[in-house]
Formats: sequence, C-alpha cells, structure tokens
Amino acid sequence: MDSAVNNMVSASMALQQVQISQQAQLSVFKQALDGSASQIAALMEGVSMDPQLATSGSVGTQINTTA
Repeated sequence: MDSAVNNMVSASMALQQVQISQQAQLSVFKQALDGSASQIAALMEGVSMDPQLATSGSVGTQINTTA
C-alpha cells in the first residue's frame, strides 16, 4: 500500500511540474504574439491606404484599345 501512495504522489508532482512548464511556455508565447502584434500595427500605420496612381508618362496613364 505504501508504494502505491508513493507512486501517486510522484505522479502528482510530475504532473504539477509539467503544468508549470506549460504555463511558462504559454507566457513566452503570449509575449511573442504581443510583440508581433505591435510590429504589425506599426507596419500597417506606415502603409498608405490611398493607392499612388501614375499621373505622367506612358505606363499606367494610357489605355490601348483596338476595335
């Protein structure tokens, strides 16, 4: 009976250590995602939403059609 109790305690402690390890990994993962989110937000702010269309020259200002 004593070995069964020891085995249960040992298994319980092992599970607790795994849970702590998973929590630490999740915390690091969340920090990485938050960092990526702020970088993406900064990139999106730098992108102009209005397209820059050509106003002079032959590329993008003329339409060639044939009937």
